[in-house]
Amino acid sequence: MFNVLIAEDEKPSSDNLVAMLNDIDKNFRVIAVTQSIHETIQWLLSNAKPSLIFMYIQLKDGLSFSIFQHINISSPVIFTTGFDNYLINAFDHNGIDYLLKPLNKTKMAKALEKFKGLQNHFIADYSILTGQFNHSRETKRNRIAVKRGTELRSVKHEDVAYFFTENKIVFLVTKENEKYLVNKRLRDLDEELDNTVFFRVNRKFIINIDYVKKVRHLDRSQLQVELLLPLNESIIISQENAAGFKQWLDSI
Repeated sequence: MFNVLIAEDEKPSSDNLVAMLNDIDKNFRVIAVTQSIHETIQWLLSNAKPSLIFMYIQLKDGLSFSIFQHINISSPVIFTTGFDNYLINAFDHNGIDYLLKPLNKTKMAKALEKFKGLQNHFIADYSILTGQFNHSRETKRNRIAVKRGTELRSVKHEDVAYFFTENKIVFLVTKENEKYLVNKRLRDLDEELDNTVFFRVNRKFIINIDYVKKVRHLDRSQLQVELLLPLNESIIISQENAAGFKQWLDSI
């Protein structure tokens, strides 16, 4: 029996998905339906890990990708959406398939078979794999190697005010406002850093919660973040990321 969580903010869609799962394979049992980013995060924090998650991308309080910035999810995810422009993001966030609405029974059956095939082929003992994954997350190093000219040093994560990218080069800025080059992509840092401390606010910046001075609301539901350190440009959070950012602030 596979326990399924559905994250979907439209009840007709979630009811249709439940009925379709039951019709295709009764071994898939829906144990909960959540309707927002906040509700999904709280459910995942309070319950045992589901075997599979069906996740609608455009939830009522933002894009569901922001859920992965708050908690570690090891369950495979089948994303559902009315658009096809989130395909790359889906497979960057535990996605094993990507289904366009209206959901097609044939494609749904293929997605479920794909899930079972991955379980059987790659995960002989899923609990062991999950334990190893969680252990690796817990034992992450809390320092990062940086460079400035011929100088090399190691900086504690707690001393990093923010990371930013410029001309495809990533830099780290310390609490003393010292800038160093980092030999990593911003995407890699986003996956490695503690997401209770660091948040990728946009394509250019990852910031440390301890160095946020204030947040202002702008037009079109955007946010502007001011840090304790001086910057030559504004840090703007888009409408799509604003809900996830506010949820992150509330969860700290």
